[in-house]
Amino acid sequence: MNSSTKRGAKKRKESSGAAARMFTANERMNQMLIEHLDAAAWNAKPPCKVRTIVAIFTHMHNVRCKWVRLTAPHLKIPLQLKRSDCTPKQARIGLAESGARCVEMLSEAFGGDGRVQEFRRDGWARPWPVGMEMLCYMVAHEAHHRGQVCMLAHQMGYPLPNEVTSELWNWEKLLVGTK
Repeated sequence: MNSSTKRGAKKRKESSGAAARMFTANERMNQMLIEHLDAAAWNAKPPCKVRTIVAIFTHMHNVRCKWVRLTAPHLKIPLQLKRSDCTPKQARIGLAESGARCVEMLSEAFGGDGRVQEFRRDGWARPWPVGMEMLCYMVAHEAHHRGQVCMLAHQMGYPLPNEVTSELWNWEKLLVGTK
């Protein structure tokens, strides 16, 4: 193996680890929100015609399942969650499992072993080559929905404590133990 091949393999390994750590931190944010959310907010009817908090979290999990099914079908695909009867505990378990599959998918995509060659975010969308766009899309999708959850909880009279919302921005702490 020549030196440029070795450098390329090292770079892929570093990228693979970084992508896995970023998505793991992303998942920790979801777990924090559910853990600190007032139980009454989980199924509360929003003030306008939008998804409930339970519907948002089940959507996030189910979309992850779709990403894995379409992009890395060789991985174990978690069961989908139903918003009609999903509890916070079930959502946390489901998100942890789908998050782990996404980390595996990202590790394979960035690791360059050839098993994951393109990202399929939906059946109707053109596939993308694996790369930073894949990770950015996945994290942006979830950050958007976390913002919705925080806003809805506040609007419905169940604001999250400032300590919790501040911790969402503490990436140094979120990344601890992800190496």
